Amino acid sequence: MTSRPNLTTEFLPIPLPDYQERSVDDMRRGAQSFYDEIRTRHTVREFSDRPVPRDIIETCIRAAGTAPNGANHQPWHFSAIGDPAMKKKIRAAAEEEERAFYAGRASDEWIEALRPLGTDDSKPFLETAPWLICIFGERKSASADGKFRKNYYVPESVSIATGFLIAGLHRAGLATLTHTPSPMNFLTEICGRPDHNKPYILLVTGYPAPDATIPKHATEKKDLSEIATFF
Repeated sequence: MTSRPNLTTEFLPIPLPDYQERSVDDMRRGAQSFYDEIRTRHTVREFSDRPVPRDIIETCIRAAGTAPNGANHQPWHFSAIGDPAMKKKIRAAAEEEERAFYAGRASDEWIEALRPLGTDDSKPFLETAPWLICIFGERKSASADGKFRKNYYVPESVSIATGFLIAGLHRAGLATLTHTPSPMNFLTEICGRPDHNKPYILLVTGYPAPDATIPKHATEKKDLSEIATFF
């Protein structure tokens, strides 16, 4: 007779496997080191076509997959696109949506907010950059037994994982751009994802072009006193 799994022990916690406590001085140095590094991350819109090895992108996506998420369902999928034909198709579809956006879909207030960044409906970086990573949220996904289950806190989980991915790509020495054409449903079809997948962000990554620039407006960051309250 086949024994049934012991449900009482199946979900028993295990000891924290790899936490290493640091001295307060080491904590300060680590926090400062991360801040000093991440503050050099800038969103760029001019990319080089220099190739980036796939294994680097894979490692960064693995890092993103360690992000905290609702019920540990890991409700995300990363479609990494290096194929020139797919990138060309994505650019054409994205620019079609962007033309409609700038031609009237967006409010005057929204357009005015974008003005300091100098953006428009032309998106050549979608073909130039070596990698596009389309980040999907999965409303439901398969469990280990193959059954589909509802996922929870999908937008929050995907957002955290995206932050991990951006930080990982920056740590690897790559530039990034978070591109969000609206609507983005065309990405579900182009990437061959099921209907219960929703595209959240099209992350562009690669080397910045030698003559890449950023808007001065983008360097203006709020002071700690404006973004945090301590009680």
